[in-house]
Amino acid sequence: MEGINGALHRLFDENFLEYTSYVIRDRAIPAIEDGLKPVQRRILQTLFNMDDGRFHKVANVVGETMKLHPHGDASIFSALVNLANKEFLIERQGNFGNIFTGDQASAARYIECRLTPLAKEILFYPELTEFIDSYDGRMQEPVALPAKLPLLLLMGAEGIAVGMATKILPHNFNELLQAQIAILRGEDFKIFPDFPQKGFLDVGDYQDGNGKVRIRAKIESKDDKTVIIREIPFGTTTQSLTDSIEKVAKAGKIKIVSINDYTAEDVEIEIKLARGIHAQETIDALYAYTDCEISISPNLTLIRGNNPAVLSVSEVLRFNTTRLVALLTRELEIELGHLREKLHVRTLERIFIEERIYKKIEEIKAYNEIINIIAAALQEFAADLPRPATKDDIEKLLEIRIKRISRFDIERQKKEIREIEKNIRAVEKSLRDTVGHSISYLEKLIADYGADCPRRTEIRHFSEIDVREVALANLHVAYNSESGFLGFQVKAEENGMAAASCSEYDKVLLIFTDGLYKVVNVPEKIFVGHDLAWFGRLDKEQVFNIIYRDGKENVAYIKRCKTPAFILDKEYRLFPEHARSKLALILSGDEKHARIYLTPSSRARSHYVDVHFDEIPIKGVAAIGKRASNRAMRRAQEITAKAAPPAPLQATLPGVLGENDPNPDKESDE
Repeated sequence: MEGINGALHRLFDENFLEYTSYVIRDRAIPAIEDGLKPVQRRILQTLFNMDDGRFHKVANVVGETMKLHPHGDASIFSALVNLANKEFLIERQGNFGNIFTGDQASAARYIECRLTPLAKEILFYPELTEFIDSYDGRMQEPVALPAKLPLLLLMGAEGIAVGMATKILPHNFNELLQAQIAILRGEDFKIFPDFPQKGFLDVGDYQDGNGKVRIRAKIESKDDKTVIIREIPFGTTTQSLTDSIEKVAKAGKIKIVSINDYTAEDVEIEIKLARGIHAQETIDALYAYTDCEISISPNLTLIRGNNPAVLSVSEVLRFNTTRLVALLTRELEIELGHLREKLHVRTLERIFIEERIYKKIEEIKAYNEIINIIAAALQEFAADLPRPATKDDIEKLLEIRIKRISRFDIERQKKEIREIEKNIRAVEKSLRDTVGHSISYLEKLIADYGADCPRRTEIRHFSEIDVREVALANLHVAYNSESGFLGFQVKAEENGMAAASCSEYDKVLLIFTDGLYKVVNVPEKIFVGHDLAWFGRLDKEQVFNIIYRDGKENVAYIKRCKTPAFILDKEYRLFPEHARSKLALILSGDEKHARIYLTPSSRARSHYVDVHFDEIPIKGVAAIGKRASNRAMRRAQEITAKAAPPAPLQATLPGVLGENDPNPDKESDE
């Protein structure tokens, strides 16, 4: 059994490795040489084979591509539409869908396509292309097309293979070629992505093809009650964007009246805002909560040689630039060979006709003798020929018709020869400076096609939006003193503490009459007891004005402090713990005033002390505070700055000291 299991494991391992290698190399991951996946390469080669200058039905193109691609027509059609919508290599006619809305293309039988002039210029050169047999051996397909542009970076790519994936962002045509020119000149360069959906791009965390980029939609405020989305982030559609907005609107994170998508040629999503909501607040919330801002982590995985590799944009660009120089050099060498051969043929024809060599064979019948006579005659002009004449050359001379000989124009032939010689000198000059020739080639491409390829995505720095700052305060936290419950599902009492408006990200500070305090998340409904003295949304800069009775000394203390540091749900104290210590009054903010009523004394001129809290220094929460008087405190209440007569005796807060205190203080200073 062990032998069978071992053989089975080996079978699965070998087959899985073969499958993995096939998916990585032949389906999902593009090659660095031409920047194409196999299906894209086969589509382009098929279009080149079919090219006659006219549009072809996409259904016909898909059918022809199936002769090279061993998979279904659906995958070919999808890849062709995707390639065509990038607009660089395939010219479209008909409905190929909409990259903004996400609408699908029409059926393959209704739409047409053909190669663009750019594709014909930069992609195909049969003499430089290595071909192999197709999957069934009936046709030939290219191993890699001799692409003269870094298509991998120009168009971008996405793919998921076994154990790896790739996400390469598209870049701008002009910027890529300018970067290649900078490489050839030995200059520094920087290059960043550019997206067809436009939008704004933050490259603060971008690392030359890896790292992270942040992309935002372009949002305008038509007026204070209407915002319009004009451009969308890469990888989104207007449909996915409106879905994300509606989702957060249902969750209550933003308040809108309606959202309408009017996108056609250009993006236009109109959002009407609810009453009391302003445009700038909503724009910040859209960036914080919806797909109006997204982050993308590119992963530049590709096939180099025959193996996967992860490179940077600069490395890919340098590789493609080196390859461009090699391709252009090889093209020049091939062109030079063609020109020299053409010059040789034209010179032979001129000598053969101008020197009337054909007259010498008019009476000769033996074929070999004819060949020998012409060869001997041409020997006299060997110095004028680019290379020695061969038997094949002589046989081609013998194929010239009498009609052509009789109409032969010697001056025209010499002019053509001079033109060929001029072209040869130009090619030889380019071969002596292949780098300069490559720069000229790239500059010509920019001049011919650059005007149609402006940068679409604006690069700018985004300030981080804190979701806590833009969150709507739509949760109203209330306290019911009778039940002891607190939360946004608790109904507020008519004469109780006011509800606190909070967002889902806020924290709630609870302060109790015995001096305990703690911080909790915004609760739905929790029991906090009947001794809650104050609660509200946590604000780290909030100032608290506190009067409390120290149970040990039975006198009042006054203190001011800011919101203290805390650990969530952990209890702390505002003043020292004692069974009789109680919070008498707590107010928040500046310009607060209070009156402390003291126990009567026959020798005292006044039975109260007015407190102006702004005169009290702000100290830490652990500070004991300032003693108000040596006399015992009866109660405390808030007053205005110019309050004169004492207010009637009554409790200021539920549970704080007053006339009905169960343990009234009878101390006097007598």
